[in-house]
Amino acid sequence: MIKTINGATFRKMILAGASLLEQNKKYVDSLNVFPVPDGDTGTNMFLTMKSAVNEVSQCITNNIDALSKAFSKGALKGARGNSGVITSQIFKGFCLETAKVSEITTKVFAKAMQEGANIAYKAVTKPKEGTILTVIRVMAENAVNVAKRCDDFEVFLKKVLETGEEILRQTPEMLPVLKKAGVVDAGGRGIIIIFTGFYKLIMGEEDFEFQFEDEKKTQTVDDVVAEVNALEDIQNIYCTEYMIMHMKKQTTEADIDKLREKLIQIGDSVICIGDLNLVKVHAHTNEPNKALEYALELGELCNLKIENMREQNREIKKKATVQEETKELGMIAVAPGEGLATIFKDLSVDEIIHGGQTMNPSAADIAAAADKVPARNVFVFPNNKNIVLAAQQANDLTNKNLIIIPTRSVPEGISASIAFNPDGSVEENTDAMNDAIKGVRSGMVTYAVRDTHVDGFDLSVGEIIGLDDKAILAKGKLVSETTEGLVEKMMSDDVMNITLFYGEDIREEEANALAEKLATTYPDCEVTAAYGGQPVYYYLVSLE
Repeated sequence: MIKTINGATFRKMILAGASLLEQNKKYVDSLNVFPVPDGDTGTNMFLTMKSAVNEVSQCITNNIDALSKAFSKGALKGARGNSGVITSQIFKGFCLETAKVSEITTKVFAKAMQEGANIAYKAVTKPKEGTILTVIRVMAENAVNVAKRCDDFEVFLKKVLETGEEILRQTPEMLPVLKKAGVVDAGGRGIIIIFTGFYKLIMGEEDFEFQFEDEKKTQTVDDVVAEVNALEDIQNIYCTEYMIMHMKKQTTEADIDKLREKLIQIGDSVICIGDLNLVKVHAHTNEPNKALEYALELGELCNLKIENMREQNREIKKKATVQEETKELGMIAVAPGEGLATIFKDLSVDEIIHGGQTMNPSAADIAAAADKVPARNVFVFPNNKNIVLAAQQANDLTNKNLIIIPTRSVPEGISASIAFNPDGSVEENTDAMNDAIKGVRSGMVTYAVRDTHVDGFDLSVGEIIGLDDKAILAKGKLVSETTEGLVEKMMSDDVMNITLFYGEDIREEEANALAEKLATTYPDCEVTAAYGGQPVYYYLVSLE
């Protein structure tokens, strides 16, 4: 029977949840409603959790408060796509509650789940039932009820997961689009997998492997110093470092452990590693004299260094102040291909984030791009409906004023860029850009990744499909004929311009030939083919 979770177990649970999701991310991806190759709910949720694990792994204490803050911060930094952002918000709320305690009981865990659900609902402008939001809300409600009469985590989590599975099975009845596709909600499945990882760890399964190709190297003393020097609010002023050598005869390994505990009591960011031959110490404290006094009980000191981090921080701020922004307004855009990136650059967009379908940038990626723009106010064009939420979350990670123009496609982003007036105000530009994207109709041509029936079409793997941001409109055996069918479905009397942004798998001559054919079919329209270079989608189609 496990009645409480301490910091060490909490750390392992986070690892286990992310690890199990990594093992099942492709399965979660396969549950996406539309049978297109950019179904990436599982991948986005995993990358969000991966970022959280990276942040937690750098936390040098098993204090639940510190681990909770690292978990929440890492998830926010890595949030990708709608599913990833919602996941980050679930654990933001969850960690707000766990950070208040030194040990987690079932009642605390249940309250944390409930707060996670509340925060996640607030993050979505128009919450839909039958999604990950429903699953976490119902699981949380059940958790609160179960925790009133159960203090055993093994029983508690099992019952919560059973409720999760039950509500997940009902999601197709809440969302007709799920029922048509014959799947349950992908995000709901993903969140249950994470909590299943928590449960498996509680049940004693600790053989989780969690290795990344781009795994960060082990944090060193110098890394800790570099990170803390960038902090604005430094409570323990003096960064104290030294080595202990030539130990006294009576010194034991236990004395090194006691030194570590003493240092933790008078400071933070403590690293105390070594053996009876050499001990290396790093600590942030307001009492460096005590840090030295404790060490002298073990042996002789060398390589002694004490630095005032608050003064270092003042210098950093002073330098940052000198580098004033050069303009009032700037722009960043997400672009899935080199050609599209070039187009945005030609339209005076300051920073390009390479991403889009199958490679949604995180909130941290967007914030980092905004920080590079030499402007106080930065317009952001997500250019994908699955990136809008991450862009909105990026506001919490930068000091810039981000104005998110909710562009759901590259053509909308291009129109918004064209509407930019560098001499106008933030409000004037926002209105002009939002008006510009209303006049754009966007379509995409790709291929089906599974056999299914959706939007009135019987689809087979490999068939070419044309769709807008709401539904599949055309299908065929050839890319060109499907694109023609898509344009026909999207066409109206007020369309004057048709632009085909062709992807990396389409040759220029093919695109030009198709443009000429469409120009013949629609003689009143100007038809243009432009290199986009995007993966996955043969064509991105714009009608204005």
